[in-house]
Amino acid sequence: MSAETSNRTAGGLSRRGFMQVAGIAGAVAGLSASVARAEGQIGYFAMDLPDDKLKAMLKTILRIRWHERTMADKMLTDPAYRAYNHFYAGQEAVATGVCAALRNEGPFDQLDLIYSTHRPSGHALAKGVDMKLMQAEMDFRSTGLNGGHAAEMHIADPSVGFMGADGMIGPGHVIATGSAFAFRARGSDQVAVVFGGDGTYATPHFHSALNNARLLELPFIYVLENNLYHQYAHYSYSSPHTDIADAARAYGIPARVVDGQDVFQVYNAAKEAVDRARSGGGPSFIEAKTYRYYNHWGAPGAEVGKLGAFGYDPLAITSFRPEREVRAWMQRDPVDIARKTLIDWGVLTAEAADAIEAEAKAEVEEAFKWAAEQPLCTPEDGLKHVFAEGEVLPRQIA
Repeated sequence: MSAETSNRTAGGLSRRGFMQVAGIAGAVAGLSASVARAEGQIGYFAMDLPDDKLKAMLKTILRIRWHERTMADKMLTDPAYRAYNHFYAGQEAVATGVCAALRNEGPFDQLDLIYSTHRPSGHALAKGVDMKLMQAEMDFRSTGLNGGHAAEMHIADPSVGFMGADGMIGPGHVIATGSAFAFRARGSDQVAVVFGGDGTYATPHFHSALNNARLLELPFIYVLENNLYHQYAHYSYSSPHTDIADAARAYGIPARVVDGQDVFQVYNAAKEAVDRARSGGGPSFIEAKTYRYYNHWGAPGAEVGKLGAFGYDPLAITSFRPEREVRAWMQRDPVDIARKTLIDWGVLTAEAADAIEAEAKAEVEEAFKWAAEQPLCTPEDGLKHVFAEGEVLPRQIA
């Protein structure tokens, strides 16, 4: 496919023209309660990306999606599966769009860094973490990414700039501003990104991080994934804002609200924020309106081979999501949006998109197969890494 052809859709619209039309349509559709409320198109960086990069973004979304679906099916069917999972399905476009705008390869002192949440699998895969090693870690295997000590909620891989998941709500934001301060102190053009959910608004770490980032004009980007619920409570229980981005604007930080189901809108916002940070323009805030297809954790309400969880969750302690709401959001699926856009742009055909998905599914299947063959951690492994050097001596307690 020639460069000229790849930059045009079948109907003759350029990618830029297509994005402009999509932005107008998105603004109108945004009036519907079932569609993410966003600020429309905020730049057209994605349309200038090479075809290989655009295809890679679709593949990343698909790798995350099929990893999530396979985890859910394992939890429902395999008694030997030990992982404790908080699923990211439905939010794939956020991690993919943000990480596509970052520097993910090279020496550690040149990488952009991201800090994750207790729902880390999508962030990790989008940043470049090895899927096999990550899955082995999540299943408590001694050859996993972190030797089986991290499980799901504390995985980390500094070699690609994935600084770790955070099992608590909040502290990662402050640590990320510390990294951003270090970049500024040594004159690096690196950028620190933290992902946080809507529940982080009500934590002191949220406000401390934004305050310090603005005071010191740090190369820091806060990506708030507003999937409407923290655990089982709607975010309106803890935030007075319809757009939590308003809280960032109060600190004088440039903030955007984007459709988190559209990877290209997310990329555009992230690219703008990264460029600002690298040029010394200070912090940015991105609120991505998105939705998780499963419940807070585990697979209650899910069925084998089917995407999403429906009905009452016995773990719910405050409220549960209406099934109509879940299904409405699933009508605007990140996979479908990315796939259709790239086909409309002429970047790939439906058959090529199917081939990318088949490749992603095969990779996921191989990762789970490999992880299941790895040795489990032993009780004695819990005595390792307690001290900087050496191990805790085992002893029998009477």
